[in-house]
Amino acid sequence: MKIAICIKQVPDTTDIKWTEHNTIQREGVESILNPYDVYAIEAALKIKQKDTNAELTALTMGPAQAEEILRKAISVGVDRGYLISDKKFAAADTYATGSTLSAAIKKIIPDFDMIICGQFAIDGDTAQTGPTVANMLNIPQITYVKEIESFDEKTVTVLREVEDGVEKLTAEFPVLLCLLKKEDEEPTRAKINGIINAKNAEITTLTMDDIELAPERAGLKGSPTYVSKAFRPIQKHRNVPPTEASPESQVIFLYNKLHELGAFDNE
Repeated sequence: MKIAICIKQVPDTTDIKWTEHNTIQREGVESILNPYDVYAIEAALKIKQKDTNAELTALTMGPAQAEEILRKAISVGVDRGYLISDKKFAAADTYATGSTLSAAIKKIIPDFDMIICGQFAIDGDTAQTGPTVANMLNIPQITYVKEIESFDEKTVTVLREVEDGVEKLTAEFPVLLCLLKKEDEEPTRAKINGIINAKNAEITTLTMDDIELAPERAGLKGSPTYVSKAFRPIQKHRNVPPTEASPESQVIFLYNKLHELGAFDNE
């Protein structure tokens, strides 16, 4: 089985900076592996535990520094990593990102069985990139996956979260899965051999020419949407009683506030 894992390096949400195009600045900003992608990697590793012949390939689109998360993936058991990096990819929206990732997958793993992504990226929370990749590749997709229950040579069965419970679905390969975080699960930690393998691993960098993507489908040119304005919400501090105040003081405070608002005018 051949599995592609799409992962993303995201800015630390406490240190977000913006470019002139109102997109998030990646270079020179403290970054982490997207938390949802941690569980995408974990799901792939569990498949490899059951099918030792499974080949896991991680790929990410981003600047040179994104190589760090590929080495992190290799350190826990992923076989290889590809960095899709080119200045022409800059300012891509989810549509252009999906175009780029799908072109890269077709180039490096044309006979893939499964693509696994995180459901969200914490720097955008759109949940659009994974489905866009599936659409570009014309393959089925299953989103909001809680767990990969079983698989065989031709199909995979998963449990997915829906509004009123959990749904079981089976899909034939090739298929794309978008994984949710599992708060009660501790992800695999890198061991010393894994860290050494990751340090010595060769990360292949692919440019727009390498993946044979037309310029009008990449970066800002290939993005039908744009951010017109980006800003931090202003925190409004209200006059509220301190939490350490006595119950009596808080009751009096609330009574006075309600009185100011006219809550007792009809009495």
